[in-house]
Amino acid sequence: MQDKNGIERCDFIHVHADIVKKVQNSIPDEDSLYDLAELFKVFGDSTRIKILYVLFESEMCVCDIAQLLNMNQSAISHQLRVLKQSQLVKYRRDGKTVFYSLADEHVRTILGTGMEHLMELTGGSAD
Repeated sequence: MQDKNGIERCDFIHVHADIVKKVQNSIPDEDSLYDLAELFKVFGDSTRIKILYVLFESEMCVCDIAQLLNMNQSAISHQLRVLKQSQLVKYRRDGKTVFYSLADEHVRTILGTGMEHLMELTGGSAD
């Protein structure tokens, strides 16, 4: 049976208490779920995704990222600040130049898995 929004629903109400209890015990606490939702909000901006993909390929300075994405350095710096606060990117200083890179392999995994999922949905290629 479908509801008014076209969502499939059970034909009758019957709670499977054993399944509900098992799942309920495995759900992270509310604070952790909130933090996870906030992290995924950071991925909800196409400019930040572009920056992460650039850094997926190579560590780069703000000037290089701005050139590559055809944006001004101020806009790139603002987005890098958001990414840094979310611990998705890190930086290192080399003289007067600051180079940014992905914070760790988890960020690579999130991006890679997201792109794989998208390519499966669209039947495209990740390249």
